[in-house]
Amino acid sequence: MSSMSGEADPSGIRPAGGAAVAPPGLVTFNRIELNRILNLYGRMVAAGEWRDYAIDFLKDRAVFSVFRRASEVPIYRIEKDPRLARKQGAYSVISATGLILRRGHELDRVLLAIDRKLAVV
Repeated sequence: MSSMSGEADPSGIRPAGGAAVAPPGLVTFNRIELNRILNLYGRMVAAGEWRDYAIDFLKDRAVFSVFRRASEVPIYRIEKDPRLARKQGAYSVISATGLILRRGHELDRVLLAIDRKLAVV
């Protein structure tokens, strides 16, 4: 007997085939995109530059905000806007002042605007 048969998912979202499913109408980062962003975030935290983050899934875009301190405004926002996928590209990196640092079709290339890798001199 399965004790799970009578239980309902409290979020109201039914997983298809064991995978988590986003509510209809929300834009989200997929696993590969989120892995790439969190990899960059982890390196910047280890370097002492970033300290906190926030993820927002909205109807028109998904936003990953990076903070130097939790009480401040985000220093960078990494946005995914599917409406711009055929135009400038779905991904963009936006600074705290609202300036778009880079926009493009590939997340890895867009993240190069804020990814400071160690350089050998």
